[in-house]
Amino acid sequence: MSHSAHGAIPVISATGLFTPTDTISNAELVASFNAYADRYNAAHPDAEPLTHSSVEFVEKASGIKSRHVMDKTAILDPDIMEPRYAERPNDEISLMAEIGVAACRDALAKAGRDIADVDAVLCAASNMQRAYPAMAVEIQHELGMQRGFAFDMNVACSSATFGIQTAADYIRSGNARSVLVVNPEITSGHLNWRDRDSHFIFGDVATAILVEAKDLAPAQHWEILGTRLKTQFSNNIRNNFGFLNRAHGNGPVDQSGPRNDKLFVQEGRKVFKEVVPMVGQMILEHAESLGLSGSDLRRLWLHQANTGMNRLIAQKVLGHEAVEDESPTVLDTYANTSSAGSIIAFHKHNQDLKAGDLGLICSFGAGYSAGSVFVRKVG
Repeated sequence: MSHSAHGAIPVISATGLFTPTDTISNAELVASFNAYADRYNAAHPDAEPLTHSSVEFVEKASGIKSRHVMDKTAILDPDIMEPRYAERPNDEISLMAEIGVAACRDALAKAGRDIADVDAVLCAASNMQRAYPAMAVEIQHELGMQRGFAFDMNVACSSATFGIQTAADYIRSGNARSVLVVNPEITSGHLNWRDRDSHFIFGDVATAILVEAKDLAPAQHWEILGTRLKTQFSNNIRNNFGFLNRAHGNGPVDQSGPRNDKLFVQEGRKVFKEVVPMVGQMILEHAESLGLSGSDLRRLWLHQANTGMNRLIAQKVLGHEAVEDESPTVLDTYANTSSAGSIIAFHKHNQDLKAGDLGLICSFGAGYSAGSVFVRKVG
C-alpha cells in the first residue's frame, strides 16, 4: 500500500466496544463502603469517624447508577476493596492488551476491514499496565499485524480525542492510510475504593476507533471536519503512582495512610468550576473556526464524567438545555470510563443520524486536557 498521496481526508470508519460482564450497582458499592467505614471506625475510635455513603448521595453527585468492572468480587470485599488479578506470564497476553484487542476486532468487523490493511495502532489511555513494551505493540502483534508501527500515548481522559487527531494527521500527511486508536481503560485499578467522595466514579471498558483515508472507508462513515486539542496544567486531578515510587508497594491503601496520592485524587469542585468554562469556550471557538455554530450540531458526544458538567457544557454550546437526544449519556450504566467515555456515547448513539448530520466528540479531564472532534455523517 502506497503512502505517497498527501492531503487524504481522514474519516472515522467504525468504532468498537468491549464491555466487562461484571457490574456493580450503587447499592452494592454503598453496602461495601459502609461495611468498611464501620470496621474502620471501630478500629480507630480516636480518629475522625468515616461517614456512611448512600445511593442518593452517589447519584446526586455524579449521575452514575452502576458500572462495569473486570473484577467485582475483590472490589466489594471490605477487607480488600481493590481489583485483584492473577499475574500472567510474559508469554501470555496482558489484561489491558486483551480487552484492547477485543475492541479493535469489533471495530474492524464493523468496517469490513482486514488487519492487513491497517498501518498503525495507537493505544491511547489513562492507565497503562506497564511502562514497556508498549501495550500498542502487543495489541499490534496479537491482531496479527505484520507491518506498520504502534505506540502508547497518555493524556488522561482526553487520550482518545488526542489519538484521533494524531491518527488524522498521519492520514493527512500520507504517513498512514488506516489507523486503529484503542482505549483500554481499567480505571478500577487506580481508584481509591475507600474514599467516600470518589469511590463511585470509575468503571472498566475498552473502545477502539478506526480512522482511515476517505477513499478506503466503507460507504457509511464520519468525515472528520476538524480537531482541536488544549492542555493547561492543573494539580486538581492527579495520580502519583509510577515506577519512581514503586518502593511504596501496591497493596491495600489505608484511608488515613500515606499512599492516598498514589491513587486517583481530585478537587472535584475546583475541577467543575474551571473545566466547564474552558471546554465550552474551546468548543465554540473551534466551531467558529470551521464556520459552524451550536445550532448546526445534531448531537454532542461528550466525555462521560459528570452529568452536571455535561449539562452546562452542552447548554453553552447549543444555546439551550440539551435533551437526551442531543447529548446522550452512558454515564449512568458505565460510570466514568476516562478516555473511552465519549467514544462509548458515540458508538452507541450515532446510527440514527442521517447523512449530512453534524456532531461533536469531546473529551476533557486531568491535565487539564481537552479535545474536540467535529464530524459529519456520510452515506
